[in-house]
Amino acid sequence: MIEWLWPGMLLLGPLPWLVRRLAPPVQGHEPALRAPFFQQWQRLSESQTKPSRSSRQLPVYALWALWLLLLLAAARPMWVGEPVELPNSGRDLMLAVDISGSMQLEDMELSDQLVSRLRAVKQVGSEFIEQRQGDRLGLILFGSNAYVQSPLSFDTATVRRFLLEAQIGFAGQETAIGDAIGLAVKRLRERPAQSRVLILLSDGKDTASSVQPLDAAKLAAELGIRIYTIGIGADRLTMPGLFGSSFGARQINPSAELDESGLQEIADLTGGAYFRARNPAELASIYRLLDELEPIEVDTASYRPRQSLGYIPLLLALAISFLLALRQLWQATAARRGTPQEKVA
Repeated sequence: MIEWLWPGMLLLGPLPWLVRRLAPPVQGHEPALRAPFFQQWQRLSESQTKPSRSSRQLPVYALWALWLLLLLAAARPMWVGEPVELPNSGRDLMLAVDISGSMQLEDMELSDQLVSRLRAVKQVGSEFIEQRQGDRLGLILFGSNAYVQSPLSFDTATVRRFLLEAQIGFAGQETAIGDAIGLAVKRLRERPAQSRVLILLSDGKDTASSVQPLDAAKLAAELGIRIYTIGIGADRLTMPGLFGSSFGARQINPSAELDESGLQEIADLTGGAYFRARNPAELASIYRLLDELEPIEVDTASYRPRQSLGYIPLLLALAISFLLALRQLWQATAARRGTPQEKVA
C-alpha cells in the first residue's frame, strides 16, 4: 500500500489556476515601441504556418503536468510492504575472544589437519553466531588489552565478520582476562535486558589486566551477568623428532599455561559454567550446550518495510522539462531556417 507523509501538499494543485483567475491584471501605461518596417514584419508573420490549437495548448498541459508531478513528489509517497516478523529475545550476549600470541599455536585438529586455536574458534564461533537470531550480540577481542570490536547489536552478520577478521597480535601478545570481563560488564550493565550473558574464551592465564579477574567477576555477579568460560587448547601434542621424523619425538602439554581453576571460579561466582575445548568438536558441543542453557526466546517483533517513491514523479517531471526544452529549441531552429530574407532599400 502507499502512504503519504505530507498529503496536504496535494491541496496546492489548483493554485496556478487560482492565481491566474483571481489575481488583478497588471495596471500600467507603458509607452508603445515604435517598430520600423512593421508592414514587412506583418507580411512575414502572415506567411508563416499558423500553429494548430492543439499544438498551442500542448505546453500548457505539460506545465500543468510538471506542477502536479512536483506536488506528488513533495507529498512524499511511501510504499509500505507487508509486516515482517523478527525474532526478538531481548537477550544481551557478549563474546570475549582471546587473540593473544599463544592462540596461534597449532594444536586443534580441523578437517584432518592441525590448525591454530584462533582458526578453530573462528570456524566454530561463526556458526554459533549465525544461530543467535533474536539476540543482541557483541564482540570483545583481548590480548594485552581488551577492545570492543562490535557493540551489542542485532546485526549478527557484522559480528560474525569481525570475528573472522580478527588476527593474532591485534591486541598484544599477553592475556588480559580481567580487563575483558570488566569491559563486558561496562557494556552489559547499560542494557535493561533481563538475561545478560558473557562467553569468554581463553587459552592461558591472566598476565596483563589492570583489574583482577575475580574482582571483575564479583562485579558481574552483583549486576546479574552470567559468565560462561571456555578453556581452549589440546592436552597433548606430539613434537616431531630429528629432521621431522618420529625418532626422538616427544609428547608435550600445550595447555600447561591454561588457568582452569581461575576460569572455573569466574564461572561459579556468576552462576555460569566452565567448559574445556580440546578440539573443534568439543567446542561445537559446548556451543550447542550453551544454546540449551541460554535458549532463544520465541517472542517476535514485526516491522513493515518502507520505500520512498518520491523519485518517480521527480524523474517524470525531469523528462517533461527536457522534452519542453527540446521542443522550444526545435521551434527556434525551424524559425531561423524558414524565414525568408528580404532586402530593405
